[in-house]
Amino acid sequence: MGSVNRVDELEPMIELSKRRGFFWPSFSIYGGFSGLNDYGPLGTILKSRIYLEWKNSFARIGAIEIDSTDLTPEAVLKASGHADKFIDMAITCSKCKSRYKLENIIESNGGSKIPESIEEARATVSNGNFKCPKCGNLLADPYEFHLMFEIRSGNETMYLRPETAQGIFVNFKLLLNYNRGKLPMIVIQQGKGYRNEISPRQGVIRQKEFNMGEAEVFLDGQDGNSFIPGGDDIILLHDMNSQDHRMDLSSAVQSRIVGSNDHAFFMEIVYRLALKVGVDPERLRFRQHRKDELAHYSRECWDLEVKINDTWLEVAGIADRGTYDLSRHIKESGENLYYEGQKIANVIEPSIGMDRMIAASIISNMKKRENGYSYLTFPADIAPYRVAVLPLQKKDGLLEKARDIFSKIQEIEPYSVFDESGAIGRRYARQDEIGTPYCITIDYETLERDVVTIRERNSTLQIRDVKVETLLEFPLFLKNPALKKFGSEQPGQ
Repeated sequence: MGSVNRVDELEPMIELSKRRGFFWPSFSIYGGFSGLNDYGPLGTILKSRIYLEWKNSFARIGAIEIDSTDLTPEAVLKASGHADKFIDMAITCSKCKSRYKLENIIESNGGSKIPESIEEARATVSNGNFKCPKCGNLLADPYEFHLMFEIRSGNETMYLRPETAQGIFVNFKLLLNYNRGKLPMIVIQQGKGYRNEISPRQGVIRQKEFNMGEAEVFLDGQDGNSFIPGGDDIILLHDMNSQDHRMDLSSAVQSRIVGSNDHAFFMEIVYRLALKVGVDPERLRFRQHRKDELAHYSRECWDLEVKINDTWLEVAGIADRGTYDLSRHIKESGENLYYEGQKIANVIEPSIGMDRMIAASIISNMKKRENGYSYLTFPADIAPYRVAVLPLQKKDGLLEKARDIFSKIQEIEPYSVFDESGAIGRRYARQDEIGTPYCITIDYETLERDVVTIRERNSTLQIRDVKVETLLEFPLFLKNPALKKFGSEQPGQ
């Protein structure tokens, strides 16, 4: 009846996602291509719902939204530093030809220092004993690997954008005018990012084409107090010295663990989004970047990480970009991107990898019942289908009555599903596995007394004798677990 054990993590998530239509490898009839995945019907709805939660969380604090192009001219990425600095160190096995990110190889062998130049990388490899994880061959000859996809258009060089941020920065003057010259100004953008990953793997965890939700928060001044965190969530913070702290984010600022209230406020926004989409708080922590791993534009960065299979995986980064980007674009373009004379706005950037957030949500909500059946405990707000209508039989007018009720429900909740195939217990299990919070069963009592039975996913409790007119009059029951006020509660299955 209730949940007893969390199913084991990454592979079951990928298998379930492929089988039930959350996501699957792209171009699979041609053998698939590493680092590319398609979202199926359920995954597309789930992604839309999580994006909506993200948008709403920023809209509530006054954010404005834009949609800039995926193609970016070389001049823009020269100015931002990506053209010259968006490079990783890679190493390829001479025997099996597997390619790895050098940083990962070093870390898997107990190292922590990331080489800052190709010379340092070669020295690190020559002093170590790094072996190919796949075949055991000794690894040698690291090299620089450019992470952006270059596109030629006539004589012009362009790139698929590695982040959505530059589309916001280059529009700063227009955005500031739209915002009537006022700071702080929060600008959000969702869309695709593209990175030529060295070793894409594990479904949507590491991809060449991925979904992002980024915000650029333009701040007036450098006091760091435009936004103040107000939550009392006790959060695990792993600082740059590998020390762990459990505290709320206001205390983290007062203890000088987090650099400013502004930074902590947007860490809090991102953390609460993860909770909203159903990520278990026990799986979450913030990890501070060491000085030697900060991006070229960043002064301070905290990653929100989720624990999967005992490994911490980044799902979001909250970076203090300072005045870096606007200063660079002022210099390279010659345009006036100042405000109030010669002031340059400071920027905090909360950036979310939506695919990883989706994977974290699925994994956090994967449970198993005592009978071995799997189910997904998505919050009702993000479940792909919030309600399923199930006729008990296909005869005696039940199918027609069920379709009539379903059509009325769809006017209230368009993302509903009609499921008539198979035994009722099997249909319950099917809806549980895709995370549908409520099933409405149409039976002979519906024909006689115009009442239905509602089954709640997590508890499997069934609420009987719910009047159809009450059901349609109170659509918000779909988000309310206290269903017993609508009928009589009975043990479920």
